[in-house]
Amino acid sequence: MSFCLRPLFSNLLLSGINPFTSVFKAVGGEVGAFIFFHRNAADLKRIKAENDVLRANLNTAGEIALENKRLRGLLDIKNKSEWNTVAAAVTGRRPDNWSSIVLINKGSSSGIRPGCIVVNRLGLVGRVAETSAAFSKVILANDHNFSISAFVQRSRQEGLVTGTLGRNLLMKYLPPAADIRENDVIVSSGLTELSPKGLLIGTVVKTGTEFSGPGKYALISPAADLDGIEEVLVIKQ
Repeated sequence: MSFCLRPLFSNLLLSGINPFTSVFKAVGGEVGAFIFFHRNAADLKRIKAENDVLRANLNTAGEIALENKRLRGLLDIKNKSEWNTVAAAVTGRRPDNWSSIVLINKGSSSGIRPGCIVVNRLGLVGRVAETSAAFSKVILANDHNFSISAFVQRSRQEGLVTGTLGRNLLMKYLPPAADIRENDVIVSSGLTELSPKGLLIGTVVKTGTEFSGPGKYALISPAADLDGIEEVLVIKQ
């Protein structure tokens, strides 16, 4: 009889244990999942932090590469030209829309004086308006107070280029029969004080007839990006 009851007793005992085992397994599974989740969250946080550092380093490296490219361009101009120049960095810009003025970190102690022409590796930027010992205020070419004598490189037609406070420059005082057309290259004529001859100003994008007279005018897209200037050369004469 005892032999027959032993399997039954064992089955009853196991059946009593199984629910507890299932509970422990379930609890253990939840704890494991909880630990796994937080471990993954920590790993993701660490990976994100590392990724942010790498992205910042890449951005820094990219900025350095772009700056080196711009500086190499300026150095190339400085080495190839006969002009006496001073390299400077833009340190400030007027926040209003009524003028186009930037501040550079070189002044009279570097031999810069009002009237000096300012360029970058792409072309004409503007003219020095005021100086202190260590800084200079530069009027950009698209300011309404800026002007420079210029001519059409192809036809040698002369005119005066001024700023408009817009993206384009204006070439005016052109005669009715002026030989000027779209895509013509405009350069400085050297007739304006302290302005050397042959500076690239921009390209003609439109021509028309003056409203106040029979003369012509031309709109010029500046060669230099006047909204994104960071380094410049000041031409001392």
